[in-house]
Amino acid sequence: MKTVCLISGGLDSFVSAGIARKDGYELYGLTIDYSQKHKKEIEYAKKIAGFLNVDEHKIITIDLSFLSSALTSRNIKIPEKPVTGIPVTYVPARNTIFISLALAYAENINADAIYLGINHIDYSGYPDCRPEYIEAYQKLINIATQKTVKGGRILLKTPLVSLSKSEIILIGNSMHLDFSLSWSCYKGEEKACGKCPSCVIRLKGFEKAGLKDPLEYK
Repeated sequence: MKTVCLISGGLDSFVSAGIARKDGYELYGLTIDYSQKHKKEIEYAKKIAGFLNVDEHKIITIDLSFLSSALTSRNIKIPEKPVTGIPVTYVPARNTIFISLALAYAENINADAIYLGINHIDYSGYPDCRPEYIEAYQKLINIATQKTVKGGRILLKTPLVSLSKSEIILIGNSMHLDFSLSWSCYKGEEKACGKCPSCVIRLKGFEKAGLKDPLEYK
């Protein structure tokens, strides 16, 4: 069995891909350079792909710099504390775009599934991380490809969707994943900032899990 794993370089996609490997799939990694402000997460995605010994790792480039988001626009600052509602780090329709590319890749290699590490418990409030979004996208997949309309299946797997960050960390730890190979910070500096919403969620997750985060922070 083959699966496409969306590997962002972050902790969640690392654990999701680790679960896919444990589930017995051949791993085909897909990392997307979408013209985000820094490329640090791309470097870490390569490390994760190497650690998991994926069968193939594609890194593709698309330009989403025209979209208004703190992750793509130089004119919007990265927030240094969690906010209520949908934050400025939300990239419009990003997961929809990414899953569409993963779906095309999956059909091309005759993969049976797509794994991605989204979750809606300890997260930043993005609308495309919710279970109802995944359910709707699966319905689209079922009628969207040659493979699926001819009776085949491509399953959209989100094993972390209803887990807390600490639960995700504990699962990854049980699989002996090296979390020093993952990057969660919204900033691409030498060390993680420890202040942006993504860093805060990660640090709280490790604290609750009773484990030390091996990533270096300022």
